[in-house]
Amino acid sequence: MNVYFDNAATTPLDDEVLKEMLNVLKNKHGNPSSIHSYGREAKALVEKARKTIANYLNVSPSEIFFTSGGTEADNMAIRCTVEDYNIKHIISSPLEHHAVLHSIEDLVNKGKVTVSHVAIKENGHIDLIDLEKQLEKHPDSLVSLMHANNEIGNILPIEEVGELCKKHKAIFHSDTVQSVCHYPLDLQKIKVDFIAASAHKFHGPKGTGFIYINGSRKISPLIYGGGQERNMRGGTENVAGIAGLSKAFEMAHTHMKEHATHIQSIKSHLINRLEAELKGVEFSGDAKGNSLYTVLNVILPATDDYEMMLMKLDMSGIAASAGSACSSGSNVGSHVIAALGKNIDRRPVIRFSFSKYNTVAEADFCVETLKSFYPANIRQKSSVTEKAIN
Repeated sequence: MNVYFDNAATTPLDDEVLKEMLNVLKNKHGNPSSIHSYGREAKALVEKARKTIANYLNVSPSEIFFTSGGTEADNMAIRCTVEDYNIKHIISSPLEHHAVLHSIEDLVNKGKVTVSHVAIKENGHIDLIDLEKQLEKHPDSLVSLMHANNEIGNILPIEEVGELCKKHKAIFHSDTVQSVCHYPLDLQKIKVDFIAASAHKFHGPKGTGFIYINGSRKISPLIYGGGQERNMRGGTENVAGIAGLSKAFEMAHTHMKEHATHIQSIKSHLINRLEAELKGVEFSGDAKGNSLYTVLNVILPATDDYEMMLMKLDMSGIAASAGSACSSGSNVGSHVIAALGKNIDRRPVIRFSFSKYNTVAEADFCVETLKSFYPANIRQKSSVTEKAIN
């Protein structure tokens, strides 16, 4: 059996999305900036996609701008806001994606801003009391806190954070790359100024995403060129990618509840079996509480070949990760796990992440495979095991 449990890194392209993109690539090849009929057809597709996304987010189409993905959107929100609003301080957290952390670090190194990190609770959630204290100390700052963590799955109380930012006149940016299309987001109810999204996290194509910019905010472009995206993002639009993004976005929202129920059942089953059948297993963050149903970060029992666990899983047909795929090839461990202060000496930390295409049977296969890597004194039988086998 081959099992793909690395959907937080990227999801498989949906067949319907591929069909939509192929039609555009073959039949709608015009440049959206051209005034002839081919250009107008391409432009119409882009604007239709913009309206589709705006409708589901309950915003104006004029507040949606297409990008190459979440990283560009995060960079644009942070860098352009600091420049255009003369921001001197940023409030963030040590758990953010590197698209945010490294953007802020670069601005700090260049002497443009100072930064402070919100305190993190033991379960990985943001300490809202500490956030308010920092906002009182640094009003008119930029707050950048992700909605759902890509490594441990914890979900930010985004509405509460938005209200705190509004109260203290701070600008609020949220990296929503992992939550868009997995949770309903009504941006009329959430006091957020910028969000970022990437199509390949919800069965759309890589290299396509968008940034939402609240209509009350005006920033300069990050990428200069032609007058595309209403002079906000230079470069010829990726029409096929945008069409694929729109199709994936629409399908995800249409089937959101059923997919959430299905995926949560897989995550819960994996949690129950691992707890019952491997002594000493733990879960990072708030795995059983306010957490993404698509992500489960597991701290396995100690083993001498802990550094080989991902490779052993891969050789057994299971694709997973040790954290963000954007850090692959790096010798540095997960900054998220490090920030939580977990004792992981000789203990493999594995992120399993799920999609609509996964099954409970795959979770069972994953558990049996993991058990085979440990001696008998670590493995244990339980009623959960019997039910899974039967």
